[in-house]
Amino acid sequence: QRIAALDPARRARGVVVVMHQMGSHGPAYYRRSPPAFKKFMPECASNVLQDCPREQLVNAYDNTILYTDHLLASTVQWLERTGREKPVDTAMVYVSDHGESLGENNLYLHGLPYALAPQFQIHVPMLTWLSASMQARTGVRTECLQKQAAAPLTHDNLFHSMLGLLDINTGVYQPGLDLFSTCR
Repeated sequence: QRIAALDPARRARGVVVVMHQMGSHGPAYYRRSPPAFKKFMPECASNVLQDCPREQLVNAYDNTILYTDHLLASTVQWLERTGREKPVDTAMVYVSDHGESLGENNLYLHGLPYALAPQFQIHVPMLTWLSASMQARTGVRTECLQKQAAAPLTHDNLFHSMLGLLDINTGVYQPGLDLFSTCR
């Protein structure tokens, strides 16, 4: 509805929607998933993570992952419907802003300096979905992206990848940091 309410000329130039969900941010993991998505039980229902058995903490966290998976799938379904209703290129790029420690080595949450942070905090998921029309327009094919899925990336790649995917011409764009550039 908000996109439809935009000025048609502005909408015709393209729309980028940025969502930042609470997702798997602690310490209140149990508040990040609705009852229908609480498949892993019992879960830790406390903000004092050290007071919960590790299994319950992991259950609460896993429920947030299950709900995030639902949110992403619902977003892709909405984008697919949108693309069928009118000719528009659609895409979704998801990346977690950080990982979480769930008690490993008595560490919780995130926030350690990068050099000291355990892998749980710095290795995060990234997912890209491109409509068929977006793939046709950009030349970026899912098969190509799948072949480079194990390539090491950082959050630095996100900025340049979005510029490239959206055909934004600017002097700050660095093709070497555009994860889509090798698939065009």
